[in-house]
Amino acid sequence: MQPDGRGDPGLFGPGSVTWQMHGDPMMWVAGVRALYLQALHPRAVRGVFQNSDFRRDAWGRLMRTAHFVGTTTYGTTAAAEKAGARVRGIHRRLTVTAPDTGEPYRVDEPELLLWVHCAEIDSYLQVLRRSGFRLTDAQADRYVEENRVGARLVGLDPAGVPADQAELAAYFDRTRPELAAGAEAREVDDFLRRPPVHPLLVPARALLWRRVAR
Repeated sequence: MQPDGRGDPGLFGPGSVTWQMHGDPMMWVAGVRALYLQALHPRAVRGVFQNSDFRRDAWGRLMRTAHFVGTTTYGTTAAAEKAGARVRGIHRRLTVTAPDTGEPYRVDEPELLLWVHCAEIDSYLQVLRRSGFRLTDAQADRYVEENRVGARLVGLDPAGVPADQAELAAYFDRTRPELAAGAEAREVDDFLRRPPVHPLLVPARALLWRRVAR
């Protein structure tokens, strides 16, 4: 590898399932599905509401997330590690206040980071496979395992992150009692059905985007 990173395939490399999947355009739809799923965890979605202005900067937030995924997938090892360190640094500074007790908690609690990670990985797998992306069960398992690297970047211990589809499904079964379609989740749903666009694009949003959101 050259000092400037040339020749460094990054954290995954061209032989990985992650490289193949993350280049598919259906990843954009999968990202929307991940937002819906993440919003069902009350403690996690509360962190978004209390620490971001997603309503006024929705597209900027989406593009920053896409850039992070692109960098950690296809960038050099140094670039991926730098992106991860930046996200961890931001999360360390953010807290959330529980409305029922008034007690603060951190957005980088392992429980919350794990939920966000699993919601993303499950969404990427589900949407791409349903759209026709050819993926065997062995490749899907490999994808889940590969992305424990991504979990490490945001601050999780890979040993505690699902390593295959069965472990991922078991995680969702355990977490299901904690989920709820509360007021904040419904507000996310309403926002995703009618995201902000230029007034001239409102008819197109009603015609095309509504189908994507559904």
